[in-house]
Amino acid sequence: MFDLTPTDYQALWLSAKVASVATLVAMPVGFALAWLLVFSRLRFKPLLDGLINLPLVLPPVVVGYLLLLLLGRQGALGSLLYALGIQLIFTWKGAVIACAVIGLPLMVRAIRLGMEQIDPQLLHASRTLGAGWFDCLRSVVLPLSVPALITGSTLCFARSLGEFGATIILAGNIPGVTQTIPLAIYDYTNTPGGEAGALSLCIVSIGLSYLVLLGNELLLRRFRGKER
Repeated sequence: MFDLTPTDYQALWLSAKVASVATLVAMPVGFALAWLLVFSRLRFKPLLDGLINLPLVLPPVVVGYLLLLLLGRQGALGSLLYALGIQLIFTWKGAVIACAVIGLPLMVRAIRLGMEQIDPQLLHASRTLGAGWFDCLRSVVLPLSVPALITGSTLCFARSLGEFGATIILAGNIPGVTQTIPLAIYDYTNTPGGEAGALSLCIVSIGLSYLVLLGNELLLRRFRGKER
């Protein structure tokens, strides 16, 4: 059942690589957006919130196609990148962008919930003591948001591991180059006699996802233990 091929191992490695980089890319963006939604006084917060969460309700294929229009050679951003010699479409970097965009709303939501639990009196006290917004962010908001960052990163990583629609549109399904676990399973299901390979990758995917969730719980418990 677990007779994985070299291509399967490449898909496993690429999935871990893409999910890790996508999470690292989404983390600072997600933290900044969560901070804006919680602590800023922007008048268009509902519009920003809706825009951030749009990938959650849109079909992933739609998100992938919009990214393709933006980053393609004829796209507004893609033409500039192409002139600079940077190609994102049909590369693993394109898969990273697709996964980061799809996983970003989950990260922002988790971090935002954590920030909303911060006692406003702590922020008021830090400002009273003369701390600027950056010092307040660095010494109060960021340390108290660590559990939310861990949870948000876990959700983004897990979502990236299972991303299919946006990835296949933006990065394609090239074995050894852009083929992640979901895309490899898709190939197996469309290949006669590929049921065993698909089942093997499904079981491996379930195991990886469970380990990610278990790691998240262990990290949160360790962090809470240090706080006590």
